[in-house]
Amino acid sequence: MPTDQTRPAGPAALPERGAMLIVDDDAINCAILENIFAPYYDIDTAADGRAGLQCILARQDELCAVLLDVVMPELDGLQVLRALVDEGVLEKVPVFLITAEASGSVMKEAYALGVMDVISKPVIPYVVLRRVQSVVELFRARERLSNVVELQQADLLAQAKKIIELNKGLIEALAAAIEFRSEESGEHVRRIHDITRYLLLHTPLGEGMDMVQIEQIALASIMHDVGKIAVPDAILNKPGKLTPEEFEVMKGHTVQGARLLEQIPQLRENGAYPYARDIARHHHERWDGRGYPDGLKGDEISLWAQIVSLADVYDALSCKRVYKDAFPREKVNEMIRTGACGCFNPKLLACFFAVEDQLHKLYEQEERHGQG
Repeated sequence: MPTDQTRPAGPAALPERGAMLIVDDDAINCAILENIFAPYYDIDTAADGRAGLQCILARQDELCAVLLDVVMPELDGLQVLRALVDEGVLEKVPVFLITAEASGSVMKEAYALGVMDVISKPVIPYVVLRRVQSVVELFRARERLSNVVELQQADLLAQAKKIIELNKGLIEALAAAIEFRSEESGEHVRRIHDITRYLLLHTPLGEGMDMVQIEQIALASIMHDVGKIAVPDAILNKPGKLTPEEFEVMKGHTVQGARLLEQIPQLRENGAYPYARDIARHHHERWDGRGYPDGLKGDEISLWAQIVSLADVYDALSCKRVYKDAFPREKVNEMIRTGACGCFNPKLLACFFAVEDQLHKLYEQEERHGQG
């Protein structure tokens, strides 16, 4: 093996040596290639195609190049190439065909399979060295660039996550403040968020939606009752039944909520805004058209508004409110199923009851937390 003082003329040694595999059944050819590349790479050899393939698959994450003969026992070079294509190795490791059988058909198939270069024997040392090292450095540069891009993307994603969490926190604080006015805790809006998100993630209701859209709808659900800020305390916290006049004022929180959201410029730039405005206005619409404020019917009501409507009813029945005690779970489900507290999309109800066991755990967890 040449020493530093006896290295052949050629490109300067690369900063990373890396490992190179030479697959050739001719010992003399292996020795020639090893003599050319040993000053720059850690050389390993394989004497037939099958042994070479096994070595490549085992060391694909550390190999920086493979020099592959065509005519070999066990598996020939093209068979090895086909196997490497099936395993996706050629996307990571540059493979060079070095052969005396460089016919047109061999070269055509080799390039079609993804080989980086076909080099004819006998090789010219400085030519083969330059051709191989140029490609190896290109692969290394691509990998370094890919790593840099991945790091930059990770930083950007981390920053975006912080911004999203800040926005969510501010929205939750606003919604919780409104709930406190009606002697509710901020847990109500968080449960509505969790129920909405769970129904979209774990039932067919979310089919066709990506994760970003689901998170935006769940965030928007937190603002469903934001319009209650415009309802007087005397009506909002009245323990008895509302008069028709008081109920009309209470119903106005849907329109007021949509108007309020329209007047927050920063929120209009948030992807959750169109869902939030729609939900705030329409979460009291009914499947049979007897809801408010617009009397929408059936699929005229957006899916997200329907989901939040059901989540809101489920939570209201399951928890103590200023005007009622909490109902037992069986009673809650019966009232929803029979339409005693609203009329809902049959498909929505089917999806809801399919996962109600999981949704009820939200309340069991809070009970245990409260007891602790």
